[in-house]
Amino acid sequence: MHHAAHGGNRNMTEGSCLGHITAFAVPLFIGSLLQQLYNLVDSWVVGRYVGDSALAAVGVGFLVIFFFTSLFMGISTGTTVVIAQFYGAGKTDRVRDAADTAYASMLILVVPLTIASILLVDPLLALLRVEEAALADARTYLVIVCAGLIGTVGYNTNAGILQGLGNSRTSLLFLAISAILNIIGDLFTVLVLGMGVEGVAYATVFAQLASWIFGIFYINRIYPEIRIRLHLHIDRALLRRIMGIGLPAGLQMASIALGSIAVMSKIDSYGLEFAAGYNVGHKLDHMGFLPVQAVATAATAFIGQNIGAGRHDRVRQGTIVSLTLAIAWSALIAAVMIPLRHTLVGFFSENPVVIEAGAVYLFCVLLFYPVFALMFCINNILRGAGSSVVPMVVALIAQIGVRVPSVYLLANLYGKEYMYYGFGVGWVVANLIVVPYFLSGRWKKLKSVVQMDDAGEEDLLE
Repeated sequence: MHHAAHGGNRNMTEGSCLGHITAFAVPLFIGSLLQQLYNLVDSWVVGRYVGDSALAAVGVGFLVIFFFTSLFMGISTGTTVVIAQFYGAGKTDRVRDAADTAYASMLILVVPLTIASILLVDPLLALLRVEEAALADARTYLVIVCAGLIGTVGYNTNAGILQGLGNSRTSLLFLAISAILNIIGDLFTVLVLGMGVEGVAYATVFAQLASWIFGIFYINRIYPEIRIRLHLHIDRALLRRIMGIGLPAGLQMASIALGSIAVMSKIDSYGLEFAAGYNVGHKLDHMGFLPVQAVATAATAFIGQNIGAGRHDRVRQGTIVSLTLAIAWSALIAAVMIPLRHTLVGFFSENPVVIEAGAVYLFCVLLFYPVFALMFCINNILRGAGSSVVPMVVALIAQIGVRVPSVYLLANLYGKEYMYYGFGVGWVVANLIVVPYFLSGRWKKLKSVVQMDDAGEEDLLE
């Protein structure tokens, strides 16, 4: 594969580190914004035209779906890192093998995961203590979206392959298609067909399937050398590498989702209005953090390609650039959103109780934004270098071991207005573990996928 070929690709082993990271992060940011936008449209259509209980149902749905897809998002990260390292080293044939292997494992895993997710809907709704009013809607929404998980999973697999090649622009195109179809589908099923939450769920599934299938056609046309073929070709050594990075990353995301579900359970115990406030605050917080997320994802691909190419000087420069961007942005967004928090929440609800609940959440969480950005970005840099276990352990300790008990403890001791400081406590503890490991530089001494491949090391996993 010639590095100059294909407009969307970026060989990040030469040229300005800041330029590469920014050019990679911007389409990712716009794409995530689009995704948020259509989540917001979902919520807006449902809140305005179906009712509060349906709005709560879609809020719950978002969390549960994230939990189920997190495993595949992790595997997609593993795919990105393995492909980035081979691409950085200029090994086209191994890029193709890695893409084949990622696709085959996705197709094998998606069926059992879909069945499991449908079976787990009821137990998870029970764990979440969803209000009686919202329960039937939440169940309908989740069963439909879980049945159509393959669209989301397929999209993530495509994105993982493209990001490894340094191409984040094309994933944006797929997302744009998905967002437009989703918005049209929402409005049509709810306003024209009067299908309520059920319609919103079908629109979501349809949009995601369309963007996945479009992605396959696109990759096959533009990248004939890595054609996606739906035959089950698995390179076992590469599968171990992808899973070695991807499974810890997936477990880490799942732990974040589980932590959020446990927190949500406490929030739901304070009633529908408080939960609605949290859902709005959480969405706004998620949007504010998107640029940091984009920079961190760019760092994974950048570090991966440069480690593959053996450019350790650029690994260091890229690390400094991405950490600076992430922390600066998080400080800026906190400074803007804290004073505007009531106004922002008020855009989604006119209920003063909901507005106050959302504003409380934003204040507590935004105070700790730079701390969160530091942890998040370091984890992604480590992953790009192939070190996935330390970020996973840190996340498990911080998200479940520290955050959840802190939230419950603060709520019980001081009242529900203080519970969200538990998030900050979790992030501070995470940094106390991950920063020393990061500064020790041990992660830079890990063997790259390329080195293992050249040595023919079949069974060694870091």
